[in-house]
Amino acid sequence: MTNIQFIERNGQREYAIVPMPLFIRMAALLEERGDEALYDQAKAADTGFRVPSAVVNQLLAGAHPVKAWREHHQLTQDALAAQAGISTAYLCQIETGKRQGAVKTLKALARALGVSLDDLQG
Repeated sequence: MTNIQFIERNGQREYAIVPMPLFIRMAALLEERGDEALYDQAKAADTGFRVPSAVVNQLLAGAHPVKAWREHHQLTQDALAAQAGISTAYLCQIETGKRQGAVKTLKALARALGVSLDDLQG
């Protein structure tokens, strides 16, 4: 290395003074390593779950999450209600916002749709 100066204390090197061009290259390399570590962390935490754009678009348009996911899976209200063990009328009331739906019911709907409970709570 060129032109690196050291500051010593009690005979031990404690600080290094490096030229700015070298410092800039080192800082860029350290930032890249930090970025790589963040990427690796995010990749390790990735469950693979993605929300399809059709669902996102419906949610942004104001649709109830249950309805958005049901339609994404191309299920009728009758089919989803049967899978969740509830009446079609109850499902309709949930989708239109007339009823909130008990946690037990929403869990059953989430299981039937293959999503988490959080994904159904708008």
